[in-house]
Amino acid sequence: MSINRILSISLLTVLVSACTWVELNEEGEKVRVLSAAEVTKCTFVGNTTSTITEKIVGVKRHENAINYELISLARNSAIKLDGDTVVADGPAVDGNQVFKVYRCVPR
Repeated sequence: MSINRILSISLLTVLVSACTWVELNEEGEKVRVLSAAEVTKCTFVGNTTSTITEKIVGVKRHENAINYELISLARNSAIKLDGDTVVADGPAVDGNQVFKVYRCVPR
């Protein structure tokens, strides 16, 4: 295998591992991400679990891309629960993360 081919494959692998595939929708953009200490006066409305693929073609994706997608999915899902705020309920494990959903702004 030529050095150019090896470099091309390596570069493609790095680029794909950093890509994000989940888009934050218009409603999700309005959902805040806060800490548990910041939602003490909010109303808990439920949980949502975000799940994404950590590896593409056997290559582990970049940690920032994984975290961005998990949070984006949680924010998009919060709207379905009539929430406006999400709080991570622990770390991501194997591409899964649970978020608590809150309503902090009265309607």
